[in-house]
Amino acid sequence: MNMREEELTRLATGCQLRRLERGKLIFRAGEPCNEFHVTVLGQVKLFAISPAGTEKVIELCGPGYTFAEAVMFMGVPYVVSAQTLTDSLVLTVQKDVVLNEIAANPSFALRMLAGLSKRLHGLIKDVQGYALHSGVQRVIGYLLGDRMTESDVTSEAITVSLPVSKAAIASRLSLTPEYFSRVLNELETAGLIHVDKRDIHIADTARLANYQPR
Repeated sequence: MNMREEELTRLATGCQLRRLERGKLIFRAGEPCNEFHVTVLGQVKLFAISPAGTEKVIELCGPGYTFAEAVMFMGVPYVVSAQTLTDSLVLTVQKDVVLNEIAANPSFALRMLAGLSKRLHGLIKDVQGYALHSGVQRVIGYLLGDRMTESDVTSEAITVSLPVSKAAIASRLSLTPEYFSRVLNELETAGLIHVDKRDIHIADTARLANYQPR
């Protein structure tokens, strides 16, 4: 969300910037939520634990990504947990200063609403993807990102650097790590990508977007 200097100055009174090492819990599900957070540097995962003890990654939050706003406004405890996947810099913004700014600044309120609406739209797309797309299509969609939303994907060579482990990305896509690796191997065998550790080299984005598994 783009913010004016005077807005940033007012919000700064209720902000805390924290340097967190890899593996640090930011909050746990069930704890009171009186703030929202921004990943300034690093990577944060939002996750839930099933009754059987299995972890499911809900979202991966890279630099510039905000999280927990909706829960903060609802006045309910955190519904998921958050943990750093790398050494990270996280900004925490207190609820009181946000509510004060909303009350005094309708433009700020509309921009917050637009941000939450965009996030909701993204979640709806995720649900559609899980319900309607195969595992291969989900992996391709992740690699191509916003290019998949274009009406006609242009041919270009790009490199995608995986920001976190393959296991975390697989969980985010509701896939097992083994299946995620098999899909990457399938795409590499088909000559569509080349995997170099965490770097995925894509020779032709249009060919990858149009790939149909056997």
